Amino acid sequence: VQLQASGGGLVQAGGSLRLSCAASGRTFSNYAMGWFRQAPGKEREFVAAITYNSGSTYYADSVKGRFTISRDNAKNTVYLQMNSLKPDDTAVYYCATYRAAYYSQSYSYTRISEFDYWGQGTQVTVSS
Repeated sequence: VQLQASGGGLVQAGGSLRLSCAASGRTFSNYAMGWFRQAPGKEREFVAAITYNSGSTYYADSVKGRFTISRDNAKNTVYLQMNSLKPDDTAVYYCATYRAAYYSQSYSYTRISEFDYWGQGTQVTVSS
């Protein structure tokens, strides 16, 4: 499985960016996808996730109302639209695939340990 994240960059506070993650090597449409981020000196943290059929989405409290996750199964791509960016959003953003196919109410979709394949990350820097 290969994941290629792109779309990061330098933006001023209040601005927007759209991250993309192209997947290959697995039936993309069968698996939930997630975005995580890691700031310098901090642990990697959950940002957002979306189930295999876009039926459910999940967000960290810190990004609710500002970020939107979506996917296009025909293009094997997941997106993260980031609006109203803040300097605290500065981090390397990673996409990842969920370890199990389809959906279950028993899955949290927010724990790092539940995602098995990871992209290389894309840097997002928000200046004040």
